[in-house]
Amino acid sequence: MSALSDTDASQRFLFADADIRGESVVLDTALQQVLARHDYSATVRALLGEFAAAVVLISNNLKYRGRITLQARSSESLSLVMVECTSDLQIRGIARGQLDAVAAAPLDLLRGGQLVITMEREQNQRYQGIVALGSGSLAGALEDYFQQSEQLHTRFWLAATTERAAGMMLQQLPAQRRQTAEAREDQWQTACVLADTVTPTEQLELPPATLLHRLFHETPVRIFEPRPVMFGCPCSRERSLNALSLLPEAEQAELLAEQGCITMDCEICGAQYRFVQTDIPALAEKGRVH
Repeated sequence: MSALSDTDASQRFLFADADIRGESVVLDTALQQVLARHDYSATVRALLGEFAAAVVLISNNLKYRGRITLQARSSESLSLVMVECTSDLQIRGIARGQLDAVAAAPLDLLRGGQLVITMEREQNQRYQGIVALGSGSLAGALEDYFQQSEQLHTRFWLAATTERAAGMMLQQLPAQRRQTAEAREDQWQTACVLADTVTPTEQLELPPATLLHRLFHETPVRIFEPRPVMFGCPCSRERSLNALSLLPEAEQAELLAEQGCITMDCEICGAQYRFVQTDIPALAEKGRVH
């Protein structure tokens, strides 16, 4: 098993002699914190692991502060799988539906569903893309999405267990070198053939630098400093109060009268926020519960 310093980190790399960039990620503690709040089956845990690795790889496309959400909905065993990653690589996620469901392949739990990729800037600008989950794997669905939306060659390799996940992405960059189209395509195909030799065990257990050397030692790559990935949830007391304020005033008063306070839980991270009458502006002004 790789050292702790090689986990919960995203590693960027560039091919020295080709217009190809790459990302690799290994998740351990951060993923376990994502999974800790719910009693997921082994299949659901692996599926969330693949989503987590994938969204970290995609988040490295962000050129601004914001977040990327990778979300799938279906009418099969799982109604929802969602993992999001911020531009500073904080992840969180959840699955809904039959959380004890098992399947031969994780994506079978979402058969016939749709994958939605949402990119959001902090200024509330949003871009969303949708692709069918028809390729049999999350990696294949993502490749379909990038081919349709960005029209750039992009490949993904994902692996996950119940406790750990890893991923690698290769993407062909816009042409920068003076070379023929045939030479450019040959470089891309060669890189993909080499990457196709990777095994899930290698992805999950080898330090990224070791893995990249093993795969591409004949095609040198420049490896950048890794960036740490951690679990993080943006829920807060203020956000919970804003959500509570959307309820009709009469319903707020009724809940307070019945319970003495209103408690709101974050189902993703487990944080709990408790509000009494004086915390709720509309009711605090009246000084009493009707």
